Amino acid sequence: MPLSMRKKVFITAAITGSGSSQDRSALVPRSPQQIAEAALDAARAGAAVVHCHVRDPDTGAPSRKSEYYREVTDRIRASDIDVVLNLTAGMGGDMVFGAPSAPLPLNEAATDMASAEERIAHIAECLPEICTLDCGTMNFAEADYVMTNTPGMLREMAGMMERLGVRPEIEAFDTGHLWFAKQLVEEGIIKDPVMVQLCMGIPWGAPDDLNTFMAMVNNIPQSWVYSGFSIGRNQMAYVAASVLAGGNVRVGLEDNLWLEKGVLATNAQLVEKAADIVTKMGVSLMSPDEVRAELQLVKRMPA
Repeated sequence: MPLSMRKKVFITAAITGSGSSQDRSALVPRSPQQIAEAALDAARAGAAVVHCHVRDPDTGAPSRKSEYYREVTDRIRASDIDVVLNLTAGMGGDMVFGAPSAPLPLNEAATDMASAEERIAHIAECLPEICTLDCGTMNFAEADYVMTNTPGMLREMAGMMERLGVRPEIEAFDTGHLWFAKQLVEEGIIKDPVMVQLCMGIPWGAPDDLNTFMAMVNNIPQSWVYSGFSIGRNQMAYVAASVLAGGNVRVGLEDNLWLEKGVLATNAQLVEKAADIVTKMGVSLMSPDEVRAELQLVKRMPA
């Protein structure tokens, strides 16, 4: 893929994620109302897309409950703020083994392995414009946790997303994930325009050095639309890197809690900082409707 900056880019705000970040910052939203309000604040700050997980309102633990997604969706759509809604479909593929000396049986309390239908249930109910497809299996940070997405599961989930009229966002954590995404296209399971999120710096996927990032970028077909991000201290550096490499931008509390050293951020503050970087590079921000036009999204109205 040629290195060519876009004239306009869109910012995705990843609002909360599914990690234990709520224990490290009181600014991470927990309840559906808080998540929806944070998403709308991010949209006001310049995000054209909001990417949402949900959590148990009391504990902050990640959740797959459709009623939480329904409340987030309804609150966002009932507002007077226009934004493209992107819901995760990554939950339900969590396999946690026992200690290396006794890997089986699995840690049942931490393992969450669901069927394709269960993993897509909230997507079928809420019909967001975009939902994520984590396009591979990988060792994911913790010692005995495997993010599990088999080829069979991915084919089934991708087909269900397409039949629902929801655009899959390919989450690529390593080069092999892009390889399989191309296979999904070749098999006719995913249709153009293909959207990819390059997820850099997450242990133990693709490291966020620029050589690896450009290897990922150079493996994206010319006709696809992509965005890129890194986590933690490199989040804002990757705003500039992704724009320079011809991509779009993702920031938010899912990936980074800090506005600057010692200062915890809100989602809106991270979007504002990213928007400032983008515009100072001479690139304009896309509106939600411009994103819909480029990605051929089906705009959803309030229920």
